[in-house]
Amino acid sequence: MTTMGRGGAGPVRPTVWRGLFLLWAGGVTVLSLTPVQHLPPQVFDVWDKAQHALAFAALAVLARLAWPQAHTAKVVLALLAHGAAIEVAQAATGWRHGDVADWIADAVGVALGWVGLTVARGLSATWRATRG
Repeated sequence: MTTMGRGGAGPVRPTVWRGLFLLWAGGVTVLSLTPVQHLPPQVFDVWDKAQHALAFAALAVLARLAWPQAHTAKVVLALLAHGAAIEVAQAATGWRHGDVADWIADAVGVALGWVGLTVARGLSATWRATRG
């Protein structure tokens, strides 16, 4: 893995990325199931679907870094299943509403995160190759 740690001292271990992934996934889940009136006030107003896409783009990037050898389809399906489970759980709470459009926004975020990391890695490899 080419992701560098602090000061370029070496690669960041997948266990660190796994910890960050689990923290982020837990945070997304808790915030998704918390009654809206108990959520902190928004610092800026972001469209709901954009929030879903950004949260799941971050999950996709962290998942890829956490499990670099995992099969793409398995990781993507797990992320999509997590998004669907959140929507089903929201529908069951009585204070939130599950929404297929939110799940689609999650899927868009997963795709953007996956593709974004692929592009970033390609650009990084090209940059390193031209320097050396």
